[in-house]
Amino acid sequence: MQFIINIFLSFSIYSLLIISFSIIYQSVKFFHFAHAITITLGAYLTLLFSIQLGFSFWFAIPLAIIGAVLISVITELSIYKPLRKIETSSWNMLIASLGLYVILQNLVSLIWGDDTKSIRTWPVKVGNEIWGAYITNVQIITIVVSIVLFIATILFLQYTSLGKQIRAVSSNSELSNIFGISSDRVILWSFIIGSALAAIAGILIALDTDMTPTMGFHIFLYAVVAMIIGGVGNYSGLIGGALLLATAQHLSAYYIDSKWMDATAYIILILFLIWKPLGFSGKRLKKIDI
Repeated sequence: MQFIINIFLSFSIYSLLIISFSIIYQSVKFFHFAHAITITLGAYLTLLFSIQLGFSFWFAIPLAIIGAVLISVITELSIYKPLRKIETSSWNMLIASLGLYVILQNLVSLIWGDDTKSIRTWPVKVGNEIWGAYITNVQIITIVVSIVLFIATILFLQYTSLGKQIRAVSSNSELSNIFGISSDRVILWSFIIGSALAAIAGILIALDTDMTPTMGFHIFLYAVVAMIIGGVGNYSGLIGGALLLATAQHLSAYYIDSKWMDATAYIILILFLIWKPLGFSGKRLKKIDI
């Protein structure tokens, strides 16, 4: 039972991070590595507002989410949008994103230091016992919030006007512009939604395991691996990718050593890239030339 709980906890976090990154990735068509710092900023801005400035914890959380989203929006408007205007290649956009992550991560280290920080203000207690296994209240909240947000985001993309516009731009931005859908506006909304979800994930992770300036990049890579093996744009595949990765990692930790969790993730990634590069979905992306 403890093994199942651990898997489901990792699965829920991966699912939330996958959908947060997938919304942005499908809109801009490059790996937005700076998404990792949004995860970190969600946690550290909560620390700033709740611990250092003394705001109410429940008031500090929305402030932290808004702050992380604003930084992401500024990044989109001041860096990515101008680069798109001059038709910069996806590879150069990726390099710019990686450089942006390094700059912001070092700023976090400069302001808050590299040591482990905590935003928990309550004493650590033994978790709730379920059939001999233990799960804390924070972990229960993490699972529930992550799954609810994942489902809500999918429903939003499927049934709302803005969600359909995001899917349209993800499919073909040029054709969307012809039909009166502003790709720049939709991409901006993708950054807002994806960054808010990433900031929430960062706060949930910090509440459970504390935080360091590099926490975002570490968990972000797991989400990227799960997205690739699940198949980009295939929601059922994303669920399968997150579940497969979480299960394989905890199996390796149980039977070998916890140090093998990272290696297991990248071994699975390599195997999928060799034998099933399109992920679980197996669908090739269509390209329409105008």
